[in-house]
Amino acid sequence: MKETNTVIGGEGNGGIIYPASHYGRDSLVGVALFLSHLAHQKVSCKTLRDSYPSYFMSKNKIQLTPEIDVDEILETMASTYKNEDVNTIDGVKIDFADEWIHLRKSNTEPIIRIYTEAKSQQAADDLAVRFIKEIKAIIA
Repeated sequence: MKETNTVIGGEGNGGIIYPASHYGRDSLVGVALFLSHLAHQKVSCKTLRDSYPSYFMSKNKIQLTPEIDVDEILETMASTYKNEDVNTIDGVKIDFADEWIHLRKSNTEPIIRIYTEAKSQQAADDLAVRFIKEIKAIIA
């Protein structure tokens, strides 16, 4: 963030880093920024939320054994979907037209984390199930 003079940073778990304050995650700064935005826009939380499109997430994981080569699985998935928008900066993220999936190995547990996002909960869950099946077929 320092190298690129990033204005704000965050993680999917809600952690906010606001360099104008400090370079540590700070939930209170996140709350203050959110409330300041509401006040500046002169809108309610519901009005602001209703102005954004709805997307739904599914969070899953696949338990692994030590002999499974996680990097090989991720490389195979990236190769399989090479005609899609694939990002391999942190695992494998595949962007489709209306949904995405992010596969990443855990640094603390023998698992692959699977995050999906789509326009309905069912679509997000279905995308996760599809990829879980594909990964299990690679492992088998």
